[in-house]
Order: sequence, then C-alpha cells, then structure tokens
Amino acid sequence: MKYKNLFTPVSIGSVTIKNRFAMAPMGPLGLADAQGGFNQRGIDYYTERAKGGTGLIITGVTFSDCKVETQSMPNCPNSTYNPVHFIRTSKEMTERVHAYGSKIFLMMSAGFGRVTIPTNLGEFPPVAPSAIPHRWLDKICRPLTVEEIHSIVKSFGDGAYNAKRGGFDGVEIHAVHEGYLLDQFAISMFNLRNDEYGGSLENRLRFAREVVEEIKSRCGADFPVALRFSVKSMIKDWREGALPGEEFEEKGRDIEEGLEAAKLLVEYGYDALDTDVGTYDAWWWNHPPMYQEKGLYRSYCRMVKEVVDVPVLCAGRMDNPDMASKAVEDGDCDIVSLGRPLLADPDYVNKLRSGRYEEVRPCISCQEGCMGRIQEYSMINCAVNPQAARERAMAYEPILKSKKVMVVGGGVAGCEAARVLAIRGHKPELFEKGSRLGGNLIPGGAPDFKEDDIALADWYGTMLNKLNVPVHLNHEVTKDEVLAGKYDAVIIATGSSPKVFSLGEDEKVFTAAQVLLKEKDCGASTVIVGGGLVGCETALWLAEQGRKVTIVEALDKILAVNGPLCHANKDMLERLVPYRGVETVTGARVKSYENGVLTAETAEGEKKIPCDSVILAVGYREEDSLYRQLEFDVPEIYLLGDAKKVSNIMYGIWDAFEVANHI
Repeated sequence: MKYKNLFTPVSIGSVTIKNRFAMAPMGPLGLADAQGGFNQRGIDYYTERAKGGTGLIITGVTFSDCKVETQSMPNCPNSTYNPVHFIRTSKEMTERVHAYGSKIFLMMSAGFGRVTIPTNLGEFPPVAPSAIPHRWLDKICRPLTVEEIHSIVKSFGDGAYNAKRGGFDGVEIHAVHEGYLLDQFAISMFNLRNDEYGGSLENRLRFAREVVEEIKSRCGADFPVALRFSVKSMIKDWREGALPGEEFEEKGRDIEEGLEAAKLLVEYGYDALDTDVGTYDAWWWNHPPMYQEKGLYRSYCRMVKEVVDVPVLCAGRMDNPDMASKAVEDGDCDIVSLGRPLLADPDYVNKLRSGRYEEVRPCISCQEGCMGRIQEYSMINCAVNPQAARERAMAYEPILKSKKVMVVGGGVAGCEAARVLAIRGHKPELFEKGSRLGGNLIPGGAPDFKEDDIALADWYGTMLNKLNVPVHLNHEVTKDEVLAGKYDAVIIATGSSPKVFSLGEDEKVFTAAQVLLKEKDCGASTVIVGGGLVGCETALWLAEQGRKVTIVEALDKILAVNGPLCHANKDMLERLVPYRGVETVTGARVKSYENGVLTAETAEGEKKIPCDSVILAVGYREEDSLYRQLEFDVPEIYLLGDAKKVSNIMYGIWDAFEVANHI
C-alpha cells in the first residue's frame, strides 16, 4: 500500500491510536446544548469522523471554568457546569466513537483572554495576564488575580475527571498556542506580571504546568494530556502579524524560546505537543487561507520533535497524502492532523486507506463555512459539504419514485444537484455549454494558490462519472429541447457572466476571467478595475508573475464588499496586495482608457495611469434567460447558483443540495 506508514499505530502516553490521523480541534459552536453537554448534532458530527476512519478525534474547545470567562464562547460544552449531564452526553458520544476503533480526546480551554471574540464578550470585561490591549476592541484587559488562576487550574482537574468518567481517552489543553489565555501568560509581550506567574520563562509557564499537574493528580499519571502549542508567534507588533518570507523582529515567542518552552512543557508532564506557529495578531498562520503554502508547519514541527521525546502532531493544510506520508517518514511529525479536510470529507481516511483518494472531496481553504461562520454566526459548517455538523438534519432523503431530471449548467450548483439526485436514486442528466465542468471554479482556480478550486471541479467530474450521470459538454440547451425531453423536473443552473462596460480603447479591456484563463494577455502593466475578492486575487496572481498591477476601487478600501467572510483570509489578502507591490487607488471612478492611459476621477482630481491593458473585475450578472423562458411551462422547475443570485461557492453548493435533496 502506497501510504502504509500512515496506517501504523502510534501511542500518546498509555493510549494507542490505530493510525497516524487525528481530527484537529475546531470550534464546536452549535454542537452543545444549554446545559453544557453535547447535543445530538455534536454527537453525530464527531461520530461521523470516527466512522470515516480517523484514528484520534480531538473535540473543539470546551470549558471547565464557570467563573472567570463565563461568556467567552457560546454553545460550547462545559465539563463542570452540569457534571451529570456532561458525563451522560459524553458517554453517549464516546461509546459511538469507540465502536469504530477510534480514540477521542476532549479539548479543554483555560480561556480566551485578550482574544475573546467581541460578539461573545457581552458586558463582561476582557481578562488577560496584565493590563494589555484587547486584540479586537479598543479596551484594556483586566489582569487575572492569583485566586482566579487557582480557580481555573482547579476547574481543569474537575473537568478532566468528568471527561474521563464520560469515556474520553485523554484531553488536549487549549493552549500555549495562538495567543489564547495560557499563551498570553507564556509570552513576555503580554505578560507584565511581577508575581510568581510573570518574569522568567518558567514563571510564565507556571499556569500551564499547574494545569497538567492538577489533571494528572485527579485522573492518574497514565491519563494522557496533550497540549496545543505554537513554537513561534509571528508578531511584528500589537495586532500586526508577519507574512510568509517577510523579515521582521519577533515581538512574541521566537523559535529559541519556543523550543526551550517545548522541553519544559514535556518535563512538566504533557504527553504530546500539537504544534503550529502564529497568534491572533498573525492569525492567518493558525488558520491558514489558500494564500499559505500547504504543510506550512512541517519545518517547525520537526524542530520541536528534535528536542522532545513525546509525539508531535502537525496540522496546517496537510491534506495531500504524499506530503503527509513524507512528513511522517522524514520525522517531521508523528501524527497528521486534519481539520478542515475532515469537514469537507469525513471519510477522508477510509477513502485513502482503500485506494479511493480520487473520491475525497477537497477543502478549498476558503473558510467561509468554518471560521467565517464561527466568527459571524457562532456555528461551524463547511462550504463544500452541506452535511458537515448537520449530519442528521441533512441526511440524504429516501425517494418513493425515481424521477428523470434535467440539469442545465455544469458549475458547482449544477454538479452538486446532479450528484445528490443520483445518490438518492433519481436519474439526472447534465448539460453544459462549455468544454468542461466547474463553471467559475475554472478561472477562479487559475492562480497557483487556488489549486483546490480546480481539484473541486475535477472531483465533481469524478463523482458524476462514478454515479453514471450522463454529462453533455459543449451543449447549449434551448427551450424547445427542454419541453421535448419529457423531464419530471428541470434545474436551471446557467451561472453568470462578468459585467463589462466600454472605456474607449476596448480591444485592450478584458474581463478577469479572460486573463485568468489566459485567453487574453494583459501585458507588462495593467489596471484592475474593482478591488473585491476577484480583483485582489487576480492582482496578486499577476504581481507574482512580475507584472506591474494597479487596482482602482470606487469604495474607500479594497475588499470593502464581497470579500472573504473569514477575517484571516481577508486580513492576509489585504496585506499581501501591497506586500507584492500592487498599487491601490481607492475612492476612484474610472472614466476612460485611451492611448494606453486609464483616467480615473478621485477626490483630488483626475489621475492618469499608463498601462498596457485594463481588467474589469466589477462583479457578475445572473444568466437566467432560459429559466425565464420556461418558468410558466415546466411544472417542477428550480433556479440555482449564480443564475438565481450571484453569490459564492458555498451558497451555490448549499442551495443545490437543499433543492436536490428534496425532489
């Protein structure tokens, strides 16, 4: 077997895990009930990943403290609030996970401190080791008292004891990582205390040391305690993180101190280090968008592994199995953690084990359904998998009678609809006027950093082929063809087209899609009209090729509308644009393009920009003409995707799943 080393056992303390895959901890919002237990949605969610073959399940963050940060994260389990209820719901979940031969650790948090999500803070003042600025709000945090620290430590012992009773095989502590509360104590930039919890590295790690000692004293020395750990902070200054390859002075924890901390933490009793880099001041490291390279933590994990004698876990876009296998073989890590890839496909591990990797639905690192929705709506989901964290509610509906369904359009909406219809037992037939499936995924996936968009398009092609769905490419459907086909239902998913307008010298004015698909050459210098997501990603791609790029945006800043929902993606892209040498002109409206000069009107007057071409990235227009021709002639007809309303990949897939699952 090609990836045999990924399917060998490994031990964390006294617990043996059947393979080298762990489910990385991700925010569990929406997976708990009001009494602090796991709700049915949470039980199904974790069980589904165990069923999919993952060796170790690590839950999202849970709490044991009920006094200091009571409002830090809503809808999350709490292991001490109602112990009997927590143990009962945990036992129901762990029993199901264990049925599949998987192990499960409870992630336990000391708190968020200065990085508490503002919408979750309420009226409670943020806390921290010292009186330091909050990450998001213009507030100064209140220093924790020694008594409060002791209270949190004791709650860890109580909570871990309840977790053990509930059937958990171990716990992972959250975290000397990403700038959470324990990490704030560990980093001298944040910890200005002059008592026993401040000053030397040993003092700054005292809180983390007391946590593991308390848990071991309550649960026994053989009860595994892992730690989420960031070896380097990547902080340039308050609320300012470094970009990949950028030279900067580390204001947080540098590698030298990180490796010393790793040795101390293992000495204190931690049985594994779940390792990455970054903090919330540089949070595109801990929550890497598609603009970060795959496997970005491997070199840092290797440094840690060389100085400790406990297992090291490595996450961070590790979904490429060749990379994962090599990381284990080369000694970069002992266990590969998959977070978002297991949202996208809970069966990743079993598919890989049985030689069906081509069936793995790819994560596209958009963070729309996971981090973005956690931030904005306190719920975890997945853009490409509508069933993630909704396994029972969104299960495939059984059918009474198989229907013949015409699907017009081979973008994500049409492909998802055809896939779901076929799985349920209907007989879909898909028609696409272009030469390949994928719709806007194809130009969108042109930049190297968007390779997973192309992988998603290819995945749809693979799955429709395996499901024996007839696919007709280069076929533009007419009204008469639909009416003559005698279909039981018709889905129109004809997508959208880029908005264009005349600027004068139009033979040198292109759409972003034309340039991305290399149908048009923009020359050595170009102006992109529109600073939304498409405009900024196109600019970044062209700048990386050595082109001189200027963005002209009508609003007062780029990504002001239609940007990524997840702030990690948005913040990184906002900083990458100038870092790669792209100039931006905001608050400007383009007037004309003549004789190789674009003229824009700004508050300061006209601005003239010499350029070889102009690229329009000003949005898309719905292509719904076929639906309008048919809406009163076809009894069961649906409009999906961009043809209904120009949106994003997530809603194209989700809407298609909803409709196709109920035909």
